Amino acid sequence: MNKSSHTNKSSRLRKSFHWIVCLIAIVVVSLYWALWASDRYVSHANVVLESPQLASPTLSVSSLLSGGATSNLADMLLLRDYMRSVDMLKLLVEEADFRNHYANSGADFFSALGDENAPLEELHDYFLSRVSVELDDYAGVLRVDVEAFDPEEANKIAQLLLDEGERHMNLMGQRLAEEQVRFLEQQVALLEEKFQQTRDALLDYQNANGLVSPTGTVESLSSVVSGLEGQLAIAKARKSAMASFQSARSPEIVRVNSEIKALTNQIAQEQQRLARQSGNALNSISSEYQTLMLRAQFAQDSYSGALGALENTRIEAARKLKQVSVLQTPTMPEYPEQPERLYNSVVFAVIALFITLIINMLILIVKDHRD
Repeated sequence: MNKSSHTNKSSRLRKSFHWIVCLIAIVVVSLYWALWASDRYVSHANVVLESPQLASPTLSVSSLLSGGATSNLADMLLLRDYMRSVDMLKLLVEEADFRNHYANSGADFFSALGDENAPLEELHDYFLSRVSVELDDYAGVLRVDVEAFDPEEANKIAQLLLDEGERHMNLMGQRLAEEQVRFLEQQVALLEEKFQQTRDALLDYQNANGLVSPTGTVESLSSVVSGLEGQLAIAKARKSAMASFQSARSPEIVRVNSEIKALTNQIAQEQQRLARQSGNALNSISSEYQTLMLRAQFAQDSYSGALGALENTRIEAARKLKQVSVLQTPTMPEYPEQPERLYNSVVFAVIALFITLIINMLILIVKDHRD
């Protein structure tokens, strides 16, 4: 009888073993969250990135080189990634004694950093479990949450994240702008030298030919030739009219012929002055002068444009500076927000019961197949 009763108890115990394990696990985990888990203080900060409100240049070589300003959303993502980077972690190790605080603050085994001298990769994983930097796409706000075992440390780390993030964004924005400014300064120097050379060449040519403006001289001579040709046409018309009622030897005809001959000779002389075959003919001089003047004008326009682009690029460099505008300064926690003891206990209990129920169903299914 006793043997049979003992056998039944053992059978019932085996059947309910998984439920017993589940209850023990729930009790142990609940005790951990209620009594052992260390308090963690959370410092919150909300920030956005803003640029200086400067007048946008109408034409900027820098805008062409950069392909337009980077969107604010992209800048926020860059800031988020930098705040979560290994470089930021190294800074916190140096400035905030990150290793010592999280390893030697008397925190429980599961919350503390296991080894103060942990490899950088493990330390970075732990860093990401204590520092949250997330972008609110809808509001365009970067939300920073830092957990630490005392409120001062949480506040200090959050403030370092904001200060170093702003410095890093400014450094990134200035680097490209400074390269563009340096390039344009070199181009301005080259264009200024070229402009000076073309202007000196134009002045030397004017002095060598004794003319202020060969183009004006050519236009003046052309006007003289045109006037002489007009007078010649009138004289020829007058001769034709007189020939109809006077002989070729009449004094009037002879005088008109002399006038026509003189005008013809004068026109020939002026045309020779205007376009002699020698290398210093006025037409050739005028053509060379116009070429030199166009070169000087082009050099001047290029130089003026480069100066304007340089000034616009300097303005654009100032626009690339990013200011971390704080919507909410890093808070100084007054009570520990973490861990959420009741919530964590309830969630674990629900999950444990759900898993145990599945195991119980599998056991029943297997038993039915055996029977």
